[in-house]
Amino acid sequence: MRTEQLTALALERVDYDKYLLANAVGKRAEQIANGAKSVLERDTSDMKYADIALQEIAEGKIIVSLEG
Repeated sequence: MRTEQLTALALERVDYDKYLLANAVGKRAEQIANGAKSVLERDTSDMKYADIALQEIAEGKIIVSLEG
């Protein structure tokens, strides 16, 4: 899926709050960079951390909330 499509799906998941999405992607990408395992059901070894995070959010595998 193209980045634009993933971004649109991920934005739906955060009620179209682009700042919340950017923050969530950044935090999740940092977690992955520091050793957290991806929850995607595919090989992510050739993907950038931010792309993995965006896809996890778009697929609803990572829930983003306003708290914490």
